[in-house]
Amino acid sequence: MEQHHSSPMSPRGITPPHTSGPTAGASAPPIRRASMPAQPWHGFFRGLAAGLAGLLRRQDAAPAAPLAAWERAAITRRRVFLALIALSTTIATALMAQVQPPYQHPALQYGQIVLFALLFAWVSAGFFTAVMGFYVMLRGDRHALSRQDVRHDPIRPDARTAIIMPICNEHVSTVFAGLRATCESLANSGAQQLFDVYVLSDTSDPDIRSAEIKAWGELRETLGDNARIYYRWRQRRTKRKAGNVADFCRRWGRNYRYMVVLDADSVMSGDCLVNLVRLMEANPKAGIIQTAPQAVGHATIHARSQQFASRVTGRLFTLGMAYWQLGESHYWGHNAIIRVEPFMKHCGLAPLPGRGALSGEIMSHDFVEAALMRRAGYHVWLATDLTGSYEQQPPNLLEELQRDRRWCQGNLQNARLIAEPGLHAVHRAMLATGALAYASAPLWLAFVVLGVALWLTGGLGASVTAFGLPIAVGGLWVGTLAMLVLPRVLGIAGILLRGEQRFYGGTAVLLKSALLEAGLSVLQAPVRMVAHSVFVFAALTGWRIDWKSPPREAESLRWRDAARRLLPSTSVILGAAVAAAAVNPALMLWMAPIALPLLMAVPLAVFTSQEGRGRRVSERGLLRIPEETWTPAVLRHAWSYAARQQRPTRWADVLQDESLFDLVRTAMGNRHTDRGRRALARRQLLLDLSAERSAESLAPTERMRFLSEPQSLEQLRLRHSILRGQVYGRQLARDMDRPRAAPHALAINSLRPAGGNSRTLH
Repeated sequence: MEQHHSSPMSPRGITPPHTSGPTAGASAPPIRRASMPAQPWHGFFRGLAAGLAGLLRRQDAAPAAPLAAWERAAITRRRVFLALIALSTTIATALMAQVQPPYQHPALQYGQIVLFALLFAWVSAGFFTAVMGFYVMLRGDRHALSRQDVRHDPIRPDARTAIIMPICNEHVSTVFAGLRATCESLANSGAQQLFDVYVLSDTSDPDIRSAEIKAWGELRETLGDNARIYYRWRQRRTKRKAGNVADFCRRWGRNYRYMVVLDADSVMSGDCLVNLVRLMEANPKAGIIQTAPQAVGHATIHARSQQFASRVTGRLFTLGMAYWQLGESHYWGHNAIIRVEPFMKHCGLAPLPGRGALSGEIMSHDFVEAALMRRAGYHVWLATDLTGSYEQQPPNLLEELQRDRRWCQGNLQNARLIAEPGLHAVHRAMLATGALAYASAPLWLAFVVLGVALWLTGGLGASVTAFGLPIAVGGLWVGTLAMLVLPRVLGIAGILLRGEQRFYGGTAVLLKSALLEAGLSVLQAPVRMVAHSVFVFAALTGWRIDWKSPPREAESLRWRDAARRLLPSTSVILGAAVAAAAVNPALMLWMAPIALPLLMAVPLAVFTSQEGRGRRVSERGLLRIPEETWTPAVLRHAWSYAARQQRPTRWADVLQDESLFDLVRTAMGNRHTDRGRRALARRQLLLDLSAERSAESLAPTERMRFLSEPQSLEQLRLRHSILRGQVYGRQLARDMDRPRAAPHALAINSLRPAGGNSRTLH
């Protein structure tokens, strides 16, 4: 029997703090039971049979309803997209087949041609998606769902929305710091009364669960009676995150029209949340609206590289997917708003029948839920221009691969549902491409192995380059490489054409950062290829891999851990490369792009996981993203609250201080105040105020470091007094340039160095 906390007593006898109001002492509102049925799956072959029967019946059916403008545009775009892929793949494959000399084993030759066609189609699909994204970046998309469509009329009171955050054995202080910043930003938006917040815990560790309850109680006390924040712990943790969300829907889904799903590392601004509700209200047929979360937070080189890539190149792929998907888009499982009633009615997930790793509970539930929502007649949109949606990237390569292992198994599972009756063609394609995103790794590996085998069996013609490759084949490799590189070039070009390079540190720094990120990507690509190949093999065979996840928080990898996880799989490939090279030394050129990065896999993983090195990269301005140039308030607050958990000073005592300007005048009004104290106060202002120039002057890692340093009570009281004076944003910049008679203006101007500006304060 599951445990429901509707009284002050929480698990293990922990009593949450009482609050006034209708929910005083309660960790959750009264339950209003509802069902969320899950229809059994047809299976692949039964689904094919049902689909054929449906095609026959469709010929006698009544004419369909006229298509909306976006649907007609989507059909045209998809036809052009598929035609471009088919044309480029056909030309490249025909050229590949024509230039190949006769081999002693034609089966190997035909196998290589087939693999080349599949992989070239995959590469070209990504390339043309990025080209579409580049077009949208510069010209826009009149059919897209945009924040420009938001009507700023008052939201109806019955548009109640639940913000749900499923968590499981997470780092408590970081989770609740982000949630607090989100709730405060929502309160500042003025629409707090429309939202309820639920922390849905699947935590199994009793100590972490106790910390969650304590943090939840403190959050309720901090935010006051107006914030309705609830906590629910599941004793029966079935179906992972999807089961946790379904459990919420069955208990309280009837209370809400919408729900916003967060991850444990999600942070969202109040304006973003309100705009999501407004978009839902303006589009009654929208079932899911997905934001495009921006990766921020970690300071390691690996995370910073991924953050930079997502902002420069990843943005093109996101815009490109939205261009040809339109109202039949992705759902990524978090930082999205969902219409609750159709979700409960149509998106229940039954387990996949059978035995083995690809059966049982559905792991990658988000793609499947999007497909089911569209099958029910509702639209799924990707709102690419909504700002204020953030998430974290894995801090190191090992944690990224651990995440990819779960995603790999889940996406391969989803491929079993491609033939389910009623699914729209675009979502069938998404299920297929989701599986191919990981299956492409063993295909690449097989292509390289076949190339080695063909080389060893002989048969190369006389028309070869100095490197031992046929000239035409070398041209095909160059063309394939160009398709892989051009999206990065287009990403840089888009930034320069839009004049956004200042947010990345300037043109020179942007180009240096792009080269650094590309170099790291090239070195890590073979490691990912080998790891993904192992994951696919394990998922298809049911072979269990002992690969425990490192902590979510950024911690430097130990050499022993990196070697234990990376050496077994990479050693097999390296051994094969050495053996092939021993037979034919010319193969070293063929194998070098894979073998050399694998030799560097362990030191590269350790090097890129060290936060100190990441901080030094940040100090040079490399791999900078716009959120570091001008940090949004919700992120500054989330980072600040997370850092306070390690601060030795009692912040609660300081925040109770009610003085506003007296302390500022007495401590800082005198120009001859101690220089060291003034310097520290300047740094505190840079940490806490959101002026444009202040935000440019300190990177997030420096903010975290300064916030974690012990401060004297006097200095903290001084900081609090300045904040209570509400010296925020551009007002601060104006006050720095034009002294005023107001007490807070005098205080701010007393901090300025002679003849300097805010860029020199740090």
